[in-house]
Amino acid sequence: MSTLRFIVPGNVGHLSGGNLYNARLAEHLEALGVRTDVMALDGAWPPGRPEDRESLATALSDVPLVIVDGLVAAGAPDEIDAAARAGSRVWVLSHMAFPGHAGLEGRALAAATGVICPSSFAAAQLQSLYGVERVHVARPGIQPAEPAVGSRPPRIVCVAALLPNKSQLLLVEALARVGHLPWTATLIGSPDADPAYAARVAAAVAHHGLEDRIRLTGELDGRELEDAWHAADLSVLVSERESFGMAVQESLAHGVPAVVRRGTGAEEALGAGGAGAAVELGGAPSLAETLAAWLEDSELAARWREAALARRATLPRWTETARAVLALLRG
Repeated sequence: MSTLRFIVPGNVGHLSGGNLYNARLAEHLEALGVRTDVMALDGAWPPGRPEDRESLATALSDVPLVIVDGLVAAGAPDEIDAAARAGSRVWVLSHMAFPGHAGLEGRALAAATGVICPSSFAAAQLQSLYGVERVHVARPGIQPAEPAVGSRPPRIVCVAALLPNKSQLLLVEALARVGHLPWTATLIGSPDADPAYAARVAAAVAHHGLEDRIRLTGELDGRELEDAWHAADLSVLVSERESFGMAVQESLAHGVPAVVRRGTGAEEALGAGGAGAAVELGGAPSLAETLAAWLEDSELAARWREAALARRATLPRWTETARAVLALLRG
């Protein structure tokens, strides 16, 4: 196979699930013998400015095989169409749909050789929105990890950038409602993606007098993140929108059960094995009720923990993800 060019957005400054997926995929494609030229394109994606799309057109020219991150592709149907007409095979790796740019994104996906998604949820969403047929799923893998040992009192973690969609404010409000029970919580994620929202989260913690119980660490990686998972007993990801929720799979890889929002891709990541709960969230009271049940019912907590430990052995590795993508590229 010729060299693969992998075009990713250069305007995402925090450690997102999409960024992590791209990095792991490139790493493991290389390990499978595929020369992978990762090109980060700066720009106001999506949809990008005229000069951004011109840079994309240049990056797509005279390259026989390309993967373009959906954040870049969503606003550039003409550039993708031109490259495909010139003989390039252009795959779009769509981590999430962008309904706000539906006209452009629909045309871009239709012009592509095919579309790769991280979950069946994300694939179904694209098919429903745009009617595209060449959509394939390559689920994220995991890095092998030691099982968590937990903490006393039990520790709840939320691994996500501080963004309104990720609903950390909702989590803080729910934790305030179970303040009479023993727990600590760690919110792990960049405050720089939306500083105003991050300030609101910190203010909510202070308002409820929970500074000694809820810690905002900022973004963690490497050993620091592993240490945080090692001390966790439960993870929470109740985003309003989530195409998959790689933090949920990472949680299960450490044997840590999770609570997610029903009707999002995070529910697919959690699976049906009882390693936590997918809840219909009408607000902080319903989330607080779920957290209280886990905190007060030791048998329930033990069942969730056992199910999470059992899931560890069933989760795919990144090599499997890369092989799935490689099979699509070769096909």
